Amino acid sequence: MNFNDLFQFLEELQQNNNKEWMDANRKWYKSLRNDFISWLDDLDLTVGQLHDDYYPTPGKKGINRINNNLVFHPNKPIYKDHFGAGLDKAPNSADFYIEIGLKQCLLAGGRWRPDSNTLRSIRDAIDYNGEELQAILDKPSFKKMFGGLYEDEKLVSSPKGYSNDHPHIDVLRNKTFAVELQLSKAEVLQSDFKERIIEVYKEMLPFRQYLNQAVTV
Repeated sequence: MNFNDLFQFLEELQQNNNKEWMDANRKWYKSLRNDFISWLDDLDLTVGQLHDDYYPTPGKKGINRINNNLVFHPNKPIYKDHFGAGLDKAPNSADFYIEIGLKQCLLAGGRWRPDSNTLRSIRDAIDYNGEELQAILDKPSFKKMFGGLYEDEKLVSSPKGYSNDHPHIDVLRNKTFAVELQLSKAEVLQSDFKERIIEVYKEMLPFRQYLNQAVTV
């Protein structure tokens, strides 16, 4: 995968974010998209060997559309400034997300503002066995890589049914249960980028498995 070419395409697309430019450069886009899908296919096979519960996610299934959803976000540009994809993408699960873009490159996973039923399940799991999640979050290598949970909106007061002196109240107040690692463009262009992704995937896996178990139990 030629990520230099991908970055160049995205830069020109953002300078000409319109259908006319995209139509004129459709062949370039399709070539990059096919390369990205092939790269994802290879990554999917490699990561799939790391644990038995991996959910195979071919590149065509994992890749996100480059068009913004203008129905819900009419003020956004027509096209995104990144290529994104999910791996280990089982239904109703916390997948592993890859984003390669102009404003940011990142590896992430977890649950971004889950629906009320999913959020309730996660909080029930924390109430029952929050020590396991806290041990994951407190692991030195995990903290070094991700810092902590993604900073998003949190409840000011306690969730309904939980007291303010609950031993895991700070975690329970979260509305998003996710982590991310920001990457530089230089890191994406390194020859060992794939190995870096695998390292991050392995470190994040117990966190994602905890969330998935919370929802399936």
